[in-house]
Amino acid sequence: MDSTGLPAPPGVDDRWLVSDRLGHQLIRVKRAMERAKAHGAVGPDGVERAAYILLARLVLEGPRRSNALAESVHSDPSTVSRQVAGLVRAGLVERTPDPEDGRATLLAPTPEGLRVFQANRDRRNREISTMTDHWDEADRVRLAELLERLAGDLEDHHAPAPPHVLAPEAS
Repeated sequence: MDSTGLPAPPGVDDRWLVSDRLGHQLIRVKRAMERAKAHGAVGPDGVERAAYILLARLVLEGPRRSNALAESVHSDPSTVSRQVAGLVRAGLVERTPDPEDGRATLLAPTPEGLRVFQANRDRRNREISTMTDHWDEADRVRLAELLERLAGDLEDHHAPAPPHVLAPEAS
């Protein structure tokens, strides 16, 4: 039987069955996260979740140009520009001249942006701690290690192919 309770297709091995179980559990986690996001589309600080992701990138990765920020979150530059404008109006992000190119600007979190990021991070970590309070700490550590590994493998697996792979040279 597979994870749905249906008979497994003929010829599959245990590795396929474990992959099926993993896939099923990842779908459950994704749905639960989507439900949680729906309840928190706008955080208690008034920041939209999509815009908050941009703020988090700027805090964690440092100041950057708008196009580089859009690339880092795999989003359209015009969408990121609109969200950044809201973060600037809210006083969470500021535009500063790019020291390498005076015509360009860098986006960076303001002190208030850092405060909002830290408050959201603290709230998230307290929720996770509460949800897993009954877990053994070694299990929590192991889950974090495995999720880190899975996230890296997902990123590597879905990374764009290098240009020489996409367009082989003609002979």
